[in-house]
Amino acid sequence: MNAETLWSWQVWAVLSAVFAALTAIFAKIGVADINSDLATFIRTVVVLIALSAVLFATGQFASTGPISTRSWVFLVLSGLGTGASWLCYFRALKLGPATLVAPIDKLSVVFVALFAVVFLGERPSLNGWLGIALIAAGAVLIVWKK
Repeated sequence: MNAETLWSWQVWAVLSAVFAALTAIFAKIGVADINSDLATFIRTVVVLIALSAVLFATGQFASTGPISTRSWVFLVLSGLGTGASWLCYFRALKLGPATLVAPIDKLSVVFVALFAVVFLGERPSLNGWLGIALIAAGAVLIVWKK
């Protein structure tokens, strides 16, 4: 059994959220005394090294077949989006408190839902839309100034 099927997608999603939360805390501390773009570069190098080690250790660098042009295009676009997101996120952490930056960053959940409807044809349920609206409202409430 491989790591992808070891646990459900929900477990992996919760772990992603935990690591993202730790990332915000560690990044806020780490970016305090250096340029935010340099901090993003350092983080990127660490991610590249760590992921390479995982791929080598698990034998996943072995070719599983050709990668289509479509896959390459969208993975490159995804990488560019990730890079832009990280640059903006680290700049925001450099300038603002993590307790305000992170909730605004989580508005990405709202944007994902909207983009998934437009570009992927997904249709969230009524409960899904309610949850998405609550995430948006929560982010607004957290940053609201009286």
